[in-house]
Amino acid sequence: MALKFISAEEAAALIHHDQNVGFSGFTHAGCPKVVPVALAKRAEEEHAKGNPFKIGMFTGASTGDTIDGSLARANAVKFRTPYQTNKDMRNAINNKQVHAPIDYFDMHLSQVAQEIRYGFLGGVDVAIIEACEVTEDGKIIPTAGVGITPTICRMAKTVIVELNSKVPARLRGIHDLYELQDPPKRRHINIFEVQGRVGLEYVKVDPSKIFVVETNEESEGGGFAPVDETTARIGENVANFFVSEMKNGRIPQTFLPVQSGVGNIANAVLGSMGINKDIPRFEVFTEVIQDAVLDMMREGKISFASGCSLTVSNEQLHQLYTDLDFFKNKMVLRPSEISNNPGLVRRLGVIGINTAIEVDIFGNVNSTHVMGNTMMNGIGGSGDFTRSSYISIFVTPSVAKNGDISCIVPKVTHEDHSEHSVKIIASEYGVADLRGKGPNQRAREIIEKCAHPDYRPMLHDYMTLQQNGHTPQSLYGCFSFHKAFLETGSMKNADLAQYKK
Repeated sequence: MALKFISAEEAAALIHHDQNVGFSGFTHAGCPKVVPVALAKRAEEEHAKGNPFKIGMFTGASTGDTIDGSLARANAVKFRTPYQTNKDMRNAINNKQVHAPIDYFDMHLSQVAQEIRYGFLGGVDVAIIEACEVTEDGKIIPTAGVGITPTICRMAKTVIVELNSKVPARLRGIHDLYELQDPPKRRHINIFEVQGRVGLEYVKVDPSKIFVVETNEESEGGGFAPVDETTARIGENVANFFVSEMKNGRIPQTFLPVQSGVGNIANAVLGSMGINKDIPRFEVFTEVIQDAVLDMMREGKISFASGCSLTVSNEQLHQLYTDLDFFKNKMVLRPSEISNNPGLVRRLGVIGINTAIEVDIFGNVNSTHVMGNTMMNGIGGSGDFTRSSYISIFVTPSVAKNGDISCIVPKVTHEDHSEHSVKIIASEYGVADLRGKGPNQRAREIIEKCAHPDYRPMLHDYMTLQQNGHTPQSLYGCFSFHKAFLETGSMKNADLAQYKK
């Protein structure tokens, strides 16, 4: 049947108040760009008339400003899940003083699609998908990000496809699109190596529910901050740790697949691995394929990359499209329930590297909340990889706010990853190996190897507050650092003496 072509405004008119809308993409990569803006405008118009207009939002992960920013500023969101990074969306989530704030619930990214299928989160009324090709028999080829696309396309009553001519149709073939079966009929995933494939290169949808909006929009990908002294030292410390592990026989000489979270520190770690001559060529099994991965592929340092999205700068993306013949047989993009699947992570022996907001001296990690109550971005896929990794690593600078915040604290104010899952902590000062160590040993390791020298005496003092028990945690003094920051502007002013017996 012939495809139905409509405008962005006509597409927005297909979406109604209180409906649930699923968006393609994973980070800014693969996100629709014009229909969400038209939808935000429609919400503002309805609000001006005195009519309610809010939607529920399912996404693969964070999105571009055209989705999260536009809809948050238009007060058009009733709930949002999972991970997000947009300033306006974050403010709306954290500002409980406004009328009907956004109900944000954080989720492990590997679980979003299946929990939608299970019916835990409500149905999907509309899916909005960015594609580089759509056929009359309903085959949709995503662009640079996949996320939860197969599930929301299948479940939605209406599928709006933004057909973006900026993305070459030659991208077809880079995707491996597969949905897990629901229990009790779930079968094993036949992926036994990073480059293995189990799915299709397209999403098949009933063409009668497809509406196409033609676009010509650039990706919203910005570059990463340049490597500075701190991130360079963190990267060097992690790379040297890997070399030591190989020499001691704990990592195979052929190395293992690597997962790296998104951001400047992750890029710095990958960069340090790339220039270390003692680390062999390796593979990547991750969520986001970043600039450093493409550079290292060109240099021959990374042989293959499996991910959920191409979270790269526009410059890198354009270069990739130009060099598709080179990259296409070295890369695969999958749905998040495959790229982040804990069973595959454990099967393949993936080394997980993620970033922490703060770490406590016993090895618990906070990766979501500032001062325990303000949501930053969300847990993302860090939990998917941390619990099942061959080695789980968290990286963090030792301090923030010009030294007034220690990122190594007595107790994290929000715990996303427990001491049972976290194996290695790395800062610019060194690497703390927590494997096979009890609470007291872990604390000494983290303090001496990772904490800033200005805070080490205070952290050692904290260890003396509680003499008995398995874990020397003082329930009275554990948040003394945070209390001092809130009251004086610096954790250096924490008064531990008042908690001594």
